[in-house]
Amino acid sequence: MADAKVIPFGEEPRARRKARRAGRTGQSPALAPVPEARTGPDEPAATERPVAGRSLDARIAGGLSFLRRRITGDYEVDDFGYDEELTDQVLMSLLRPIAEKYFRVEVKGIENIPADGGALIVANHSGTLPLDGLMLQVAVHDNHPAERHLRLLAADLVFVLPVINELARKAGHTLACAEDAQRLLELGEVVGVMPEGFKGIGKPFADRYKLQRFGRGGFVSTALRAGAPIVPCSIVGAEEIYPMLGNAKTLARVLGLPYFPITPTFPWLGPLGGVPLPTKWTIQFGEPIPTDGYPPEAADDPMLMFNLTDQVRETIQHTLYKLLVQRRSVFF
Repeated sequence: MADAKVIPFGEEPRARRKARRAGRTGQSPALAPVPEARTGPDEPAATERPVAGRSLDARIAGGLSFLRRRITGDYEVDDFGYDEELTDQVLMSLLRPIAEKYFRVEVKGIENIPADGGALIVANHSGTLPLDGLMLQVAVHDNHPAERHLRLLAADLVFVLPVINELARKAGHTLACAEDAQRLLELGEVVGVMPEGFKGIGKPFADRYKLQRFGRGGFVSTALRAGAPIVPCSIVGAEEIYPMLGNAKTLARVLGLPYFPITPTFPWLGPLGGVPLPTKWTIQFGEPIPTDGYPPEAADDPMLMFNLTDQVRETIQHTLYKLLVQRRSVFF
């Protein structure tokens, strides 16, 4: 299989250019242009007609074309290994039914994510396994009018696991480091970070929806340096997919994991214990906190970073409580 073309930052990938051109022309994928033709002097010309009867053929042709590009290497990745075409056509197609049908994710406040330019989405982290990050990625792409892609900052562990490492790179994710985050923000990408890290995702079920420490506020410093707005994000529903009742710490150390969860179904039911509970999710994006009004030296002001970090954390926590009060049931 041939290698993909690496597109340096600053050059727009071909798939994105095609999507934007299609958006400008307003052409619907369900309609195909038909050459103007007349069978008589008084008959109107046909300009567009539905192609529902040929949709299966079109899908097959599209799939074969996709496979050809994969085999020949006629596709593009950026400097981080992000493969937009694979993400849109394969990864999103696999995750979308889980978000829409299984977790029934309801998205609020999507208008708080800017239509263009860099933005830093800061969200709570929970659920024992990081499914909340994947559902957040689908929520941004499928609900934002501009179909923006979320570039998540992930822990080192993600990039040492076989298969997971490659998929994460292809999906546009990168290491949770200030340099990568700032570079993406300055290039106008939407970047996602979950500052609780393993402390949030691996906390016991008794502490659900109680935010853990947000680290040293490095994400605030990164946003200040890039002049990108910070968008607080609250996710309700992920805490209950794998209720973590215990942590086998010795086994976790042996396996080199940050924790080894004990849930009502895992490890007792074996592989079946890995099936998450079908909880009802809500993802709400809060009003953006602007950072472009601060001077360049503000990124090195520890008091300012502490205050902004605390503001973001309190906003997320308050929204979590509000969503929990409004929730009728964990599952409905």
